[in-house]
Amino acid sequence: MSFIPDIQNRILHADAAPEHTHVGIITSIQDGVAYAEGLTKVGFNEIVIIEHPTKQITAVAFNLEKERTGLLVLDDYSDISEGLSVRSTGEILSVKVDSNILSRVVNPLGVSLDGLQYVPGLAAKAMPLERIASGVMTRYPVTRPLQTGILVVDALVNVGLGQRELIIGDRQTGKTTLAIDTILNQKGKDILCVYVSIGQKQSRVKQIIRRLTDSGAMNYTTVVTASAADPVSLQYLAPYAGVSIAEFFLDQGKDVLVVYDDLTKHAWAYRQLSLLFRRPPGREAYPGDVFYLHSRLLERSAQLSADFGGGSITALPIIETQAGDVSAYIPTNVISITDGQIYLESELFNSGIRPAVNPGLSVTRVGGAAQPKNLKKVAGSLKLELAQYRELAAFSKFGGDLDKQTQAKLTRGEAITQLLVQPPTNPYSLAEETVLVWSANKGYLDELGTSNIAKWVAGLTEFLNSHHAELVKTLNKGTWGDEAEAGIKTAVDEYLYSLENAKAA
Repeated sequence: MSFIPDIQNRILHADAAPEHTHVGIITSIQDGVAYAEGLTKVGFNEIVIIEHPTKQITAVAFNLEKERTGLLVLDDYSDISEGLSVRSTGEILSVKVDSNILSRVVNPLGVSLDGLQYVPGLAAKAMPLERIASGVMTRYPVTRPLQTGILVVDALVNVGLGQRELIIGDRQTGKTTLAIDTILNQKGKDILCVYVSIGQKQSRVKQIIRRLTDSGAMNYTTVVTASAADPVSLQYLAPYAGVSIAEFFLDQGKDVLVVYDDLTKHAWAYRQLSLLFRRPPGREAYPGDVFYLHSRLLERSAQLSADFGGGSITALPIIETQAGDVSAYIPTNVISITDGQIYLESELFNSGIRPAVNPGLSVTRVGGAAQPKNLKKVAGSLKLELAQYRELAAFSKFGGDLDKQTQAKLTRGEAITQLLVQPPTNPYSLAEETVLVWSANKGYLDELGTSNIAKWVAGLTEFLNSHHAELVKTLNKGTWGDEAEAGIKTAVDEYLYSLENAKAA
């Protein structure tokens, strides 16, 4: 029985690092996908190095088969040929992150793209691109609001820290603008942001970066980009790199907002890779695990309990639909994963209602738990009034005389609809949103006429900030009560009085 100690010794040292490097041979290469034989012990997502005579080329194990290993090449693959040796490294694909990554533009591997060399410091941490989501016992209910600064979203849909709220709509309906405005509104709120661009044109990405820089938002934002000109492997890895960067700050107890722009192109990239690896195609040629592609990404968003740091990751994934078809394969997948959706409509956009959010189809599954108390109080009946307005507006098209009550509801609905029109890069504070919605509920907008509402809103917000700073400060805390409502009424009445005096003069 002398072999028993030898077996015990092997078991004790089973996890020890190998004494020699595992080496294989490249057998084929095509479109950024390589196959190698001999890497029988390589693990999924393990980094491997292809030994070229003049350089080393990085790849990652992506397809584990019995006789060979499918590799996803992350560098330029034009010089790779059959017969080159490839060795395993024992390292899982990760991105090195420290606090200096804020205000930087990087690719999914953490390589700087903004012309300024990003060198992670000694405190940098290697964050794996694939990581198991936080467990149920570490999480806490979503109760804190994330103010987007967009009135129609904050009043009717509302987003909470730790939530996954889908932005969905056809192309050119303002999805990216809504997400970028949300990032701009986090200035001074101690919320860090990660914007992930997947498969976009480089010129478009540069415009977004310029917009973030001009507004000062890059100071608390990291941009992860894999443009349409980059290898499809980087487009596939981009959102995982973005959430890994967010998890670095989550582990420090901080709140992070992540925008994925957009997951439709991410699914396209994964479909392309899967077909190259000859995985069996299913519906619309997507592989069978395409649901897992996004579920394992979005499940990493969470609100952690105080015992685990109390940080949060809020996800705003973007999905592009075709001709408003939200029942297509990828849209329905992501809708089922997320906690609600903000639906943007082409008809609203083309008619000048921007942001083109459809309040009837937009929903949050968190409810009012994550909405500030004052905004929740004043916006409670807003969605119902809009729904009644849409029904009456459709009915009134048939003609006929309308009674005064119906005409009043139509007038109120038109005023509220125009109130929700908001120019880009012009986010409202919580105090401004509360006062505007309160004014609409009390009928202050009914007699203005839709063409005058935008001017009235701009004047009221300016008057509020310049003459009622204490009220603004109180409302921005989410405070509500008789005293706060009386203060709002006083402020609005004073503004109306100033307008009357200006007309008289």
